[in-house]
Amino acid sequence: MLSYQHIYHAGNLADVQKHALLCVMLDYMTRKDKPLSYIETHAGRGLYDLTAPEAVKTGEAAQGVARAGDWFAPDHPYARAMAQVKAAHGVDAYPGSPLLAALSLRPGDTIHLAELHPQEFTALRQAMRPYGAQVHKQDGLELAQSICPPTPRRGLMLIDPSYEVKSDYATLPGQIAALHRKWNVGVIALWYPILTSGAHKPMLRALEQQGLPDTLRHEVTFPPAREGHGMIGSGMFIVNAPWGTQDEAKRLGTLFAAL
Repeated sequence: MLSYQHIYHAGNLADVQKHALLCVMLDYMTRKDKPLSYIETHAGRGLYDLTAPEAVKTGEAAQGVARAGDWFAPDHPYARAMAQVKAAHGVDAYPGSPLLAALSLRPGDTIHLAELHPQEFTALRQAMRPYGAQVHKQDGLELAQSICPPTPRRGLMLIDPSYEVKSDYATLPGQIAALHRKWNVGVIALWYPILTSGAHKPMLRALEQQGLPDTLRHEVTFPPAREGHGMIGSGMFIVNAPWGTQDEAKRLGTLFAAL
């Protein structure tokens, strides 16, 4: 359960989809002059070096963000945050979702990040120290259930497990329904992999039976990053999807379909 490290996959095509949608949602939500809470249940280390041996070994970034660099105009929220990270940390730096969120939010907003892996937690705490994030070495879903509804009440939660624990597929629909009951105004975004095994399909059926409001399901497919790799796509299931998210999802879908 504590073996997963996202450095092997940072900047892949799944990150491009997830991070572009995250930045668009937060950009829209921060236009209103009211504070936000951002909660992330599986935060990783927050900042990645794409020249690290782990990233080079899988080649996923080379097949991902390196190919999608021209998909985003300079004023796109994702491109703006990426430019800030590269200016501060070098051209080979890639931001995880905690750092993208921090760069999208404002001084009065609140950030809660959970990460259990000891090395990832240490790196996350260091990367996020300048942003005043509350970093928790705790099971992310336990944290989410304990602080919902958060203060401020407006906000967004990203649930982004590694799915190494196969029971996640069965338990997440009930967890998300419970979170929504506690926090009916919250945007809850779940990322999931699309695998050749189809392991995600029963989870999606269960989610769609929960009666959740204003849901957006967005999936993209792409070639395997290497021979034998089981992930052939990426999905986001979003509760209370903010205005404009559907338009960005449609745009991304067209771009991914052309790969």
